[in-house]
Amino acid sequence: MTEKTWAGHPRGLATLFFTEMWERFTYYGMRAILVFFLAAAATEVNPGLGLTREEAGAIYGLYTGAVYLFSLPGGWIADRLIGSRRAVFWGGIFISAGNFTLAIPGPAGLFFLGLAIIVIGVGLLKPNVSALVGTLYDGNNDARRDAGFSIFYMGINLGAAIAPFVVGTVGENWSWRLGFGTAGLFMLGGVIQFKLTERHLGSGGLAPATTPAQQRSGWRTLGIAVAVLAAIAALLASGLVPVRPSDLAKMAGVVMAAVGIGFFGYMLLFADLTRAERGRVAVIGILFLSSATFWAGFEQAATSLNLFAQDYTNRAFLGAWFPNGEHPASWYQAANPVYIILFAPFFAALWVWLGKRNLDPAAPAKFGLGLVQMGLGFVVVMFAAKLCMGSGAKVAPGWLLLTYLLHTTGELCLAPVGMSNVTRLAPPRYVGQLMGTWFLGLAVGNLAAGLIGGHVGGSDIRDMPGQFWNVALLGLGAGVLMLVLARPIHKLTRLRDAAAPEEGL
Repeated sequence: MTEKTWAGHPRGLATLFFTEMWERFTYYGMRAILVFFLAAAATEVNPGLGLTREEAGAIYGLYTGAVYLFSLPGGWIADRLIGSRRAVFWGGIFISAGNFTLAIPGPAGLFFLGLAIIVIGVGLLKPNVSALVGTLYDGNNDARRDAGFSIFYMGINLGAAIAPFVVGTVGENWSWRLGFGTAGLFMLGGVIQFKLTERHLGSGGLAPATTPAQQRSGWRTLGIAVAVLAAIAALLASGLVPVRPSDLAKMAGVVMAAVGIGFFGYMLLFADLTRAERGRVAVIGILFLSSATFWAGFEQAATSLNLFAQDYTNRAFLGAWFPNGEHPASWYQAANPVYIILFAPFFAALWVWLGKRNLDPAAPAKFGLGLVQMGLGFVVVMFAAKLCMGSGAKVAPGWLLLTYLLHTTGELCLAPVGMSNVTRLAPPRYVGQLMGTWFLGLAVGNLAAGLIGGHVGGSDIRDMPGQFWNVALLGLGAGVLMLVLARPIHKLTRLRDAAAPEEGL
């Protein structure tokens, strides 16, 4: 019988495409309105939690940092305990349940419980749906596999592009809670779609690749971890240890950074690495630091830049269609995924074109270019803030759109290149662990973005140009440093062991 196909690929790709599309729709939809809801006064017609913008930014940072951090145990649970297929299904259930919990009017504790449920769900679904895509292809057909992942990546950005227009419009104009519920409803639809069509996935991800004894040991380990986390959560919720969200976020950031630095220290000093492998791991460590710096600026899209859109951007276009006379500020969160869809094919072709002419920049140089563009984006919004301060009027949307364009082109120089180089440079026996550092860098960057963005968004307009300039200097300084050091850093990837043949990296 002929295998069913979808766009020339295994039919299972459609199952995973739409599952991930609706998961990203849910994530980016609720993310677009999260800070707005946290900072909205409890006495408004559309009430929020009434937190300060600093507190809202810290909670956002904790949430988004935890989402990426929990991808690591999510992959472990699938590999050792339940298999990728069940992890994706239960991840979607948790994400839906978490968003429905956010939609329930009630105390702040209930809302934070909903965020925790979503973190668990995304941690289960996000890494494992990508792993399932890989099971659809034979190991010998790399070109077809790469094309399949490219289609899958478009699904991610399609969901992220649509979400702010739907969830943002509902949340800002009618009810924040209804917006969260809408996000949960779409994820539930994605789960139903997954369950109805999972037969097209074949046997991929049905069971973990472990023995029953290893599974029993894994369940015991998971039980202990859950008990410890529950005890910490109960202690924080009890108020016996008074900790502000910003303090908690700073502590979490210090711990995550220490874990990253400690891991690379162990790898370089104590792991059984050859001279060549040690040089490559050192490069991955440098890319880890650069990645965390980039995301600390880039992920302010949902904090400082989102609040700038709400307070200081002229949103009169189509304003007559909405109760307050302005289109939703959250719409600008669609700019990045739309730009990705438009420009990703161009960048992919550009690297190939440069490579054929031996002009393709090395990974450190691409990281430097990405950081510089992140910094330039904040230079643009700094000038926009100065215009607001000088005239007292809101600025045109073009300022924010240009900022997001520069951030997106920076992302395209850094994100795909980073993931590719981690898998290429990592010693084969440490690929999984070193790939985890990419998610850890994302977690640290997201956490920092929440902390920095909460301060910027909560300030007077007279202080904002200086604060945006500080973030610009961070990106520009780190980017220029990477460009200056790109050649010696790249040389570390070409170290050779004694009596080893030259490697064409």
